[in-house]
Amino acid sequence: WALLVAEHREPIRRSRAVLLALLGVVALVYVFSLATWDGNTDFNRDNLGFAWTFLPLLLALLASGLLLSTYRQLQEIRLYYRFNDVDVDRYTLDGDYRQVMLSPRELAYGQVPERGRTWVNQRLKYTHGYGAVLSPVNRVSEQGLPELWIKDIPPVSAIDLEITQPRLYYGEETTYHVFTGTSTNEFDFPQGGDNASNRYDGAGGVAMPTLLHRLAYALDLGSFKLLISNYFTPESKILYHREIRDRIQRVVPFLRLDRDPYLCINNGRLQWIMDAYTTSDRYPYSEPFGRGQFNYIRNSVKVVVDAYDGTLQFFITDTEDPILKAYQEIFPNLFTPAADVPEVLRSHFRYPLDLFAIQAQTYLAYHMQNAEVFYNQEDLWRFPNQLYEQDEQVMEPYYVIVRLPDAESEEFVLTLPFTPVNKNNMVAWLAARSDGDRYGKKLLYEFPKQQLVYGPQQIEARIDQNPQISQQLTLWSQEGSQVIRGDLFVIPIEQSLLYVEPIYLRAEQSELPELKRVILAYGDQIVMETTLEQRSPQSSEPRPTAPARQQRRHLPQHQQPPAEQHPDATTPPSPRTPRASRSGTARGRLGGIRPFTRRAGRVAANAEWSNGRPRCVGTSLRTAGIVNHFTRPHP
Repeated sequence: WALLVAEHREPIRRSRAVLLALLGVVALVYVFSLATWDGNTDFNRDNLGFAWTFLPLLLALLASGLLLSTYRQLQEIRLYYRFNDVDVDRYTLDGDYRQVMLSPRELAYGQVPERGRTWVNQRLKYTHGYGAVLSPVNRVSEQGLPELWIKDIPPVSAIDLEITQPRLYYGEETTYHVFTGTSTNEFDFPQGGDNASNRYDGAGGVAMPTLLHRLAYALDLGSFKLLISNYFTPESKILYHREIRDRIQRVVPFLRLDRDPYLCINNGRLQWIMDAYTTSDRYPYSEPFGRGQFNYIRNSVKVVVDAYDGTLQFFITDTEDPILKAYQEIFPNLFTPAADVPEVLRSHFRYPLDLFAIQAQTYLAYHMQNAEVFYNQEDLWRFPNQLYEQDEQVMEPYYVIVRLPDAESEEFVLTLPFTPVNKNNMVAWLAARSDGDRYGKKLLYEFPKQQLVYGPQQIEARIDQNPQISQQLTLWSQEGSQVIRGDLFVIPIEQSLLYVEPIYLRAEQSELPELKRVILAYGDQIVMETTLEQRSPQSSEPRPTAPARQQRRHLPQHQQPPAEQHPDATTPPSPRTPRASRSGTARGRLGGIRPFTRRAGRVAANAEWSNGRPRCVGTSLRTAGIVNHFTRPHP
């Protein structure tokens, strides 16, 4: 999508009539979709149970930053392996649409002990990483650690998703060149007290069959060991430009790359996906974004890099981009048409994070369509703040699987809420869609300005003010554990909003955080529950952790009733059903999480209802499309 940020020159000279007319043109021409919410699908008693049944599949409880630390502690296996980042993806597994986190196990030669850093080891032996770790976003073990669906070396899979080619010769850590096909075997992976070996047979690399080839590379690399070493054979190859960003940029230097490449498992192979943009700084009457590098940007290309052989594929995702059309004329064989993208690969494409952030940042002001309001900047929005770990920080966009209002099924979206400048209530919620024919469509759910809808900071404050939750968090902190507040998720369910915040514990001198509780806020209700206990329906009655708001409001602090101790603090969890008896069905996979969602659902069901609606719900929403071109008229 194009993003054009218009130049603002001497706004005081603009006439109201001209501004109103041109804002009307912008709204009429560039709005993707515009609809008024009819309010006929309120979250009431009839659909309450249905929503909570699917809720466990939608909650992303494992934060990527904390998950990276856990992966490193549990699955790096050896000093020379490194998890560099955790990526978000989704797969259909056993008939369920599941969001997962995965991270490749790359080789970090800089972590090899000093004595082992020889030319032979770096260039001929330690040539590649091995495998990946994959876990669902909403499943943890009894210890609060992520449930690993793909793990270990060689990769062991507990699901119907296999890695048949686990070797990574191209990645984010592969910043140096290596040689394959030499007289010595490559290190493959540790195997007991010994090491397994491997010989590269992929299509990547450049052949060096003769002394003349080796002389050319010796001069280019400044290493005459290529001439005197007896390790080279006629089958030897050199693999270089292996870092994926550098590799892509050398082929298409005219495209701007996204900051976040992500990994996917495609037909058993590990492949990197990178979003690429066409940009320009010469669009007429447009103000440069950020530091002035461009005033026009479109996500026109998805780049796929095979982690084993380095093959590059450039898939067109925006057939209307005039800049890309020009490059297609210059390089007719470089780009693959959008219609030829394999469906399996297309299912892993996602709306790019950088473009979404740029559009959201610009829309903070350009959502205003009234000329006077826009001129006076009366309704500016901002990104909300949240508590993460123990610090307050700006909320970043996040990927999540949700069922949007009026949608028939769950889908993978990139979302972010908005709050007014200098206020903490939520005024809008933006979602960019990624699945199927809905890819690239953006929806803005705007809340009524005359009613209160809690923003993330207000929910965080209510959590802090809840006596039972505050008491439990303080108790854990006094016992020598660090309490970590995870990302706050805002989940739309029908006409309502659910706020979800995971709570982690990390022992002192430890880098292994464990998920212990999940806080759910719905209207005036807040509950904190474990996600692990296997309770019977009789034991899953709602246990609100907060007294009624009127009681808190009228009782002085010293007269507050004593806090009821949370049963989970003293009662051990009931025995779990053996894993073998539960892992084969969707019912079994939901068993570990359903108790807390059932409980939260009953708490919501027992709230005060009026005309079939919860008293605290902020009535209707307005659905509006995001502007593709944000233009502010030149005087």
